[in-house]
Amino acid sequence: MELTVIGYWGGYPAADGATSAYLLKKGNFSLLIDVGSGALSKLQKYIAVTDLDAVLLSHYHHDHVADIGVLQYARLVNYYTMGVSDVLPIYGHSEDETGFNRLTHDYTKGIAYDPNKALDVGPFTITFLKTVHPVPCYGMRITDGEHVIVYTADTSYQAAWIDFAKDADLLITDCNFYAEQDGAGAGHMTSKEGGRIAAKANVAQLMLSHLPQYGDHQQLIKEAGCEFNGSIQLAEEGLICRFA
Repeated sequence: MELTVIGYWGGYPAADGATSAYLLKKGNFSLLIDVGSGALSKLQKYIAVTDLDAVLLSHYHHDHVADIGVLQYARLVNYYTMGVSDVLPIYGHSEDETGFNRLTHDYTKGIAYDPNKALDVGPFTITFLKTVHPVPCYGMRITDGEHVIVYTADTSYQAAWIDFAKDADLLITDCNFYAEQDGAGAGHMTSKEGGRIAAKANVAQLMLSHLPQYGDHQQLIKEAGCEFNGSIQLAEEGLICRFA
């Protein structure tokens, strides 16, 4: 199992960047998790649009789905130019009917997942945790049967993350705020809160993502390190985490 960070900014992409998007691969299967602003341009450095097998979405805020329409047009163009007619499944929750209905296009099909049940997509099994966010949003625990990646998506701190992330190989946390700030009203976490979850859940690695456009990001690592003494890294484009 291999995870590549495609986009990691919160809210909007910094210059030459992209918001939330992560490419997860095992064998010949490729799953894209969230498709934020600028994601499709960055994605093509690592995989052809026609080689994606599935997409999985946490919620429908623009910084997580802005490039869905662009992806749909790319699939359409590839049909006309290359004859690729495979329909790409895009998994999303149906609590936002408008957002969900936009997932279906000529060569994409929206498929509603039940957040109360495990979802099998290719070699991956995904379970969900509803986050604390202004709109319905779901974090994910993803396993290939051997290793576990937990992605909080967008969320304020909640103790439920500790059990949900228990013993994960990698925890990717929302880190849109610095330690001295309060992200609860906006539905996001601070560096220290992510570190606290990592420590109490006994994860092997912590990745801070959904990063702010201001301040010194190295400070985020130091602040998270006040809670968690394990491996901490900042998300960055092209960062690859391999599990074997």
